Amino acid sequence: MKKVLNKKVVIFAGIVILILVLNHIYGWSYYLSNPQNLTFLETLVKDNIWLAAGIYTVITIVGCVVLALPGVTFAILAGVLFGPWLGTVCCSLATTIGAGLAFLAGRFFLQDSIRPVAKKNKYLKKLLFDETGKNEIFVLMITRLVPLFPFNLQNFAYGITDFSFGTYFLFSFLFMIPGTAMYTLGTAGLVDKENRWLYIGMAALLAIVVIGSGKFFQRKYVTSDEGEK
Repeated sequence: MKKVLNKKVVIFAGIVILILVLNHIYGWSYYLSNPQNLTFLETLVKDNIWLAAGIYTVITIVGCVVLALPGVTFAILAGVLFGPWLGTVCCSLATTIGAGLAFLAGRFFLQDSIRPVAKKNKYLKKLLFDETGKNEIFVLMITRLVPLFPFNLQNFAYGITDFSFGTYFLFSFLFMIPGTAMYTLGTAGLVDKENRWLYIGMAALLAIVVIGSGKFFQRKYVTSDEGEK
């Protein structure tokens, strides 16, 4: 059994190394950071929005999961390219697909490797690996809203829990929408002169809700034990 697990880790590591080598050869990360390519994508949105959405999805998945780039980067990019509403949908779908792939990698390839790393984060250990039988949906809500949990690590860590993939995927998508919309609306407000204050006002309202909710859940369910010690 251990040999099978080690083989899976080797296969996964090989895939990651291959992607990193191809990134070095073809400069995908440079492509993402080159402002000139934004013009190409903006033109593509006007000519073929579905192709543009597909390219954006692939870029986001690779950028978030493999290159570990901040997810906020792709929320801002979505706001510029697609506007506040379609941008929120595109970014939410792309980041959720990436989170789903990380979940599957954790479940089928990285069980032994991810568990000790995840348990070093005391907050993830408390919510994901204790035996109190917490509701899965509630745990997903907290971890998606409270900024104490490394996004990439928690995606892999969920794969080594008993959570079902369907529950994880659906509710990750739903609970990431408010934070994503906060950035896409704010970005759209900066580039859309006609609706600037409407979008910025909505983004500010969402920021209050998201940050306030995160702080509440952090104090009540995540760090409350520390105050009792």
